[in-house]
Amino acid sequence: MTGVTQIEVAAEDGEQRLDRWFKRRFPAIGHGRLEKLLRTGQIRVDGKRVKASDRLIPGQVVRVPPLGEAAAETTDNAAAPAKDKRRQATVSERDARMLREAVLYQDDDVIVINKPAGLAVQGGSGLSRNLDDMLTALQFDAKEKPRLVHRLDRDTSGVLVLARSIQAAQRLAEAFRHKDAKKIYWAVTVGTPKLSRGKIDASLLKQGGQGRERVQIDDEGKRAVTFFTVLDRVGTKAAWLALMPMTGRTHQLRAHCLALGTPILGDGKYAGAGAYIAREAVSRQLHLHARRLILPHPKRGIIDVTAPLPSHMESTRDFFGFADSFDEDPFVDLDV
Repeated sequence: MTGVTQIEVAAEDGEQRLDRWFKRRFPAIGHGRLEKLLRTGQIRVDGKRVKASDRLIPGQVVRVPPLGEAAAETTDNAAAPAKDKRRQATVSERDARMLREAVLYQDDDVIVINKPAGLAVQGGSGLSRNLDDMLTALQFDAKEKPRLVHRLDRDTSGVLVLARSIQAAQRLAEAFRHKDAKKIYWAVTVGTPKLSRGKIDASLLKQGGQGRERVQIDDEGKRAVTFFTVLDRVGTKAAWLALMPMTGRTHQLRAHCLALGTPILGDGKYAGAGAYIAREAVSRQLHLHARRLILPHPKRGIIDVTAPLPSHMESTRDFFGFADSFDEDPFVDLDV
């Protein structure tokens, strides 16, 4: 690259950190040089100075200064296969039907689905099937396929919002960024918290590379806050929790439940063998579900969507005899 380039952020890159976005496109540029380019204002987003940790929004424009021929050659060679792969991605009839049946809400600007547990939102190392590659199945009568504006872990089920235009994506992403979205999760835990209600304020430090990410409680990490309420319990064996994250850190709810001494049922990544009980009768899948989401509509009013439970959590509820229904917003009285 011998001149300044303006690159628009694609839908699949929304909410991605700037440094990761840059590394994917310009792998020959080291982190030290990237930081210098940011520090001197040579890299900008929509004309503004940014930091490496800032997250991008679909439709934003990244100013990339001259980087030299080596960087350009590496980028062109690396980017071509990825673009070809996206063009060639097809959606099976079975997956298309599954996604359409998962739609919870739809209008001209927004689609909300109940993401199945086990389906990755985006592709990555070792992943051959992901939601992002299937979104043409939800295009319907729009001119373009919907765009991701936030994420759920692969093994987490529940409410996931998609934008049907760049403008809607920008406004929805801003709602998440400015914490205007209220997210309520349900989880089954191994063991029961000592308190029936509380707040977890524990910073999280990320470890491992892409595909091997995990976090741990560490004062040097980023602040993470979660409110919790015990909705039901089975003695000291298991509990049904409502969780409301106030921040959106990687694996936040999983790490915070572990910090309570009550790991999420099925979360072997964080709790090992301690994540499983009644092995013969209870699913080993992660028991974490994005139950309800309330956030401003990009044009008018409020979106308020609730997702039905996945079958493995329904079975676990029945096995332990948890209540059939709970207060859908146990945090309504919190002043946060």
